[in-house]
Amino acid sequence: MTEQTQVLVIDDDNSIRWVLTEALEDEGFVVTTAASVAEARQLIQLHSFTVILSDIRMPGEDGFVLLQELKQQIPDLPVIIMTAHSDLESAVNAYEFGAFDYLPKPFDVDQAIELVNRAAQVTESKAEHNSDDSREVPTIIGEAPAMQEVFRAIGRLSRSNISVLINGASGTGKELVAKALHQHSRRADGPFIALNMAAIPKDLIESELFGHEKGAFTGASQRYLGRFEQADQGTLFLDEIGDMPLETQTRLLRVLSEGSFYRVGGTQPVRANVRVVAATHQDLAKLVAKGVFREDLFHRINVIRIQLPELKDRISDLPLLAEQFLANAANELETEPKQLSREAQIQLMSYHWPGNVRELENVCRWLMVMSSGREILVSDLPSEIRQASQTSNEADTKLFQHWQSALKQTLMAKVEQGDHHALESVQEELEQILIDLALSITDGHKQDAAKLLGWGRNTITRKQKKYQEKPQSLK
Repeated sequence: MTEQTQVLVIDDDNSIRWVLTEALEDEGFVVTTAASVAEARQLIQLHSFTVILSDIRMPGEDGFVLLQELKQQIPDLPVIIMTAHSDLESAVNAYEFGAFDYLPKPFDVDQAIELVNRAAQVTESKAEHNSDDSREVPTIIGEAPAMQEVFRAIGRLSRSNISVLINGASGTGKELVAKALHQHSRRADGPFIALNMAAIPKDLIESELFGHEKGAFTGASQRYLGRFEQADQGTLFLDEIGDMPLETQTRLLRVLSEGSFYRVGGTQPVRANVRVVAATHQDLAKLVAKGVFREDLFHRINVIRIQLPELKDRISDLPLLAEQFLANAANELETEPKQLSREAQIQLMSYHWPGNVRELENVCRWLMVMSSGREILVSDLPSEIRQASQTSNEADTKLFQHWQSALKQTLMAKVEQGDHHALESVQEELEQILIDLALSITDGHKQDAAKLLGWGRNTITRKQKKYQEKPQSLK
């Protein structure tokens, strides 16, 4: 990055323009700002910008309009898309329209600076791929860092035909992600065919996958086209692939390698142009070590892996998910959606959700039918959720009492030793512990960790620098 590196910031929010200008100029960038797409067009004609940061939703034309124009007129110019609407559509559209990267608000200034530095080094254009806005897409929502990574992965894979492996516990939404991968790909006009390996009897799996000829076995009264043929020119989703028998794995590997197969009882090869997306809740590497899953097939399907978080690991998304599920259930029942009370919301967020998002969806359906008022109260929640939360609260109380006793002993020792800074030192220790915990929960994303702690977005960075200058503080 040189002194001549010019950055254009486009946002109708004056405070965003000011914060980015201050931060980027401190890093040596030359910053110009615009409050609208129209103003940005005029500036782009007058200046040679190295990087552009643009909001999506602004009065008048939105940021996607400008992004598409720039990808045609100046394809080498990297554009970073910013948005406060952290949903799948925003992330996927950003990448499909050719964005360099996607920055959800609120963002950490350090992250923005890092992205601009990376973008400034870009010398090659990215391939352009426009989405069909009329296409129905699966509802995947979430603002948690782990879900933002999933959105980014789906966006980046929209230009690819590569095989994908989706890992995640039962109920985390693996098929929804598979459908999103299909519907945001060049195969979107083709079929999406799903097959759950765990739900098909072993002796029927090959027939289901590859089809069979008339008379191939008892009961085969006519030719049957298997899922590979049904998915031609589209996507085949193989759910719970870890349950696939070894002999079927061998045939699948051959299809993936050669692009052709034989129906059961057939003598003529059948070709099918299919993208395979696989999913499992199991650790396939361990299955390989046990000899129940082929290592060569594992490497063939494990080109790109998407890891889905459990609901307990993205619990901050529960209010959004519950609102969506309640609305969906209301549509099914042709009634008005109900709202969770604050207390009911807190109770739901303290539950461990072994069934993940699917369990939450079922609970919301239950609540729409069984709760009497427009507002859902704690007393309306299923008994197992209320009881589990009560048990958890009792355990938390005991843990707090133990911690309180230990803290008293520590403070007493400091006071007896004449330590006049006992309160300050303990407070600093607690802050460092909170920072470490919040960063751990949010996978190192400072802005999300700050939000979790109720702090300003740059408070964590400032406190970390402060404590680094105090090596005597306990870690």
